[in-house]
Amino acid sequence: MLRLWKYHKFSILFIIIGILFYWSFAYQLERTDFVKMISLWIGLFVVSYKIIQLNPTNWKLLAGAALFFRIIFLFAIPNLSQDFYRFIWDGRMLLEGFNPYLSLPEVWIAQGNAPIAQAQELYNGMGQLNGSHFTNYPPVSQFCYFISALFASKSVLGSAIVFRILIILADVGTFFFGRKLLQLLNLSENRIFWYILNPFIIIELTGNLHFEAVMIFFIIWSLYLLHKGYWYWAAVVLALSVSVKLIPLLFLPLFFQKFVLDNRKNYNTYSFTKGFPKLIAFYSIIILVVFLCFAPFLSGAFLSNFSKTISLWFQNFEFNASVFYIIRWIGYQIVGWNVIETAGKILPIVVLVILLILTFFRKNNTTQQLVTAMVLGICSYYFLSTTVHPWYIAVPLSLCVFTKYKFPIAWSFVIILSYTAYLHPDFKENLWMVGLEYTLLFVVFSWEIYKTTKSSKELITTSSLD
Repeated sequence: MLRLWKYHKFSILFIIIGILFYWSFAYQLERTDFVKMISLWIGLFVVSYKIIQLNPTNWKLLAGAALFFRIIFLFAIPNLSQDFYRFIWDGRMLLEGFNPYLSLPEVWIAQGNAPIAQAQELYNGMGQLNGSHFTNYPPVSQFCYFISALFASKSVLGSAIVFRILIILADVGTFFFGRKLLQLLNLSENRIFWYILNPFIIIELTGNLHFEAVMIFFIIWSLYLLHKGYWYWAAVVLALSVSVKLIPLLFLPLFFQKFVLDNRKNYNTYSFTKGFPKLIAFYSIIILVVFLCFAPFLSGAFLSNFSKTISLWFQNFEFNASVFYIIRWIGYQIVGWNVIETAGKILPIVVLVILLILTFFRKNNTTQQLVTAMVLGICSYYFLSTTVHPWYIAVPLSLCVFTKYKFPIAWSFVIILSYTAYLHPDFKENLWMVGLEYTLLFVVFSWEIYKTTKSSKELITTSSLD
């Protein structure tokens, strides 16, 4: 013990500080106390940075600290999000043999005959807005909720503990396959701690019980399998990721060059005879597995309810947006009302165009180039979205560790500014804080794009001279 203290005393000191800060965040913080929240947030980012800086090669210490920080939250009720109450509701409905996609919590509560324990408590917890909409969480997420109901069908805290264990296990898997993929790409293994030790990830996923952690685990595992050449298993695992959250569907066009461009020859050489059938098989496996996951729930009512709920995110809800808020302001000046319904139909088309440009006009045939395109693609989607909840940023953050870009890390830090909405009793956004968040983000983003473009031009010039 004395030897450990002698060689790692500063690391241990920062870990102890981290433990105290995370404990305070988990068990003492009220989300309306933004001063305390942002103080702990900044302090934890400093702690994580120093722990990583002091131990660049000691992955066991770093991994141990990351795991211990997560365990601190084990018995905490989330204090920054209410979504987990709906997760519990869906899981218990499944356990009782009801299809969670076909009924509304508010209807069960109004009728007074909900077939699950603590129904009123869960409904109060999720809130009227959540309880008045059909669930939009895909089947693998629902399976996780079912597991929680299986082990804790009458306890909210017990359900939260089961959720948390599943999310921690997913992060362990992300660490395992992420580290292996970094080794294969000849990148520093230390990069994985930009994700694993990031306070944003620990608080938003482990702390607030968002299942992006499970989705990310499947994405990273899929990329590892694809890089190893096991494209068929990569397709199966990627389909499981889609069945946790639909967001990985955005990545599907970007795999085109990975299959169709012949890596053994010049990157401009297409190999349609071998590559294209393999690409079609890759997509077919994904579609088949996703269909099989959804199959137990399929019905006309399911398709209607699910599609209506998904459309709400584009045409009704708005939170922490960037480009859309500028469009909304312009709309008010020109037509005098909120243009979200029109913008919500047009902006997804713009995102699709950007994805197609990244697919066909950018080199994506190596794994690192593919992941870079995935980062740029999903960030373009979020930049143009009407709703960007903080936990959404976990996906680009997890992917950026395999690229040259670090702006998602900066985003994970400034995203805390969006929580100023809780300062208002009626949950009202402070647009000055949202503007500051995106100003800082776009400064970092623009600088990194400039640096990357400049270095690429210099590389091309050097190659031509040679």
